[in-house]
Amino acid sequence: MNNIPVITIDGPTASGKGTVAQLVAQELGWHMLDSGALYRLTALAALQNEDNLDDPKQLADRAAALQIHFQAGQIWLAEQEVSAALREEQVGLAASRIAAYPLVRDALLQRQRDFRQPPGLVADGRDMGTVVFPDAPLKIFLVAEVRARAERRYKQLIDKGFTVKIGDVLKDLQARDERDQNRSVAPLLPAKDAVTVDSSHLSIQETVAQVLAYWSNIRA
Repeated sequence: MNNIPVITIDGPTASGKGTVAQLVAQELGWHMLDSGALYRLTALAALQNEDNLDDPKQLADRAAALQIHFQAGQIWLAEQEVSAALREEQVGLAASRIAAYPLVRDALLQRQRDFRQPPGLVADGRDMGTVVFPDAPLKIFLVAEVRARAERRYKQLIDKGFTVKIGDVLKDLQARDERDQNRSVAPLLPAKDAVTVDSSHLSIQETVAQVLAYWSNIRA
């Protein structure tokens, strides 16, 4: 399967990597892996079952037993369509918390690699280029100023009907950055051969165009 091309797009929360990855995958006609969704699914299942979020073994067992599938832009957990539920802040906070556990990451590693199918895969997350697909021919590290990311996340939440304050969103992102960058396992950092793209002042379309240009240069 290593001959199947992969483009990894890693970066901090609200850097736009999910949207960029989806549009790049559509443009190329490839599959897409939203690795964050797997951690959010684990977190949602743990919250629904009142698991102990301080028990890595229980959470790893929950991750290994997930019954999930992705279909037509929808995400299903067993028989429940959970696309909206996965974007709730409490689920995001729990996902960031449990993602620091090595046992949970190990439980989800092969499941992520199984998404590598012809004709290719665009994978977004935090350790796609460093841990999950270290042989990917193109690794993007997508960054943006924390204020710009907070404004994007704030708008997303308001558009979805949530009542939030921009200051709280900013503090939440700063806390997640600190946790993701300093965890002992698979910390958030660019792969040595990654290309850093700063989307602070770029539109989604401009960011997608940059990624596709890098891919075209590799294929040329």
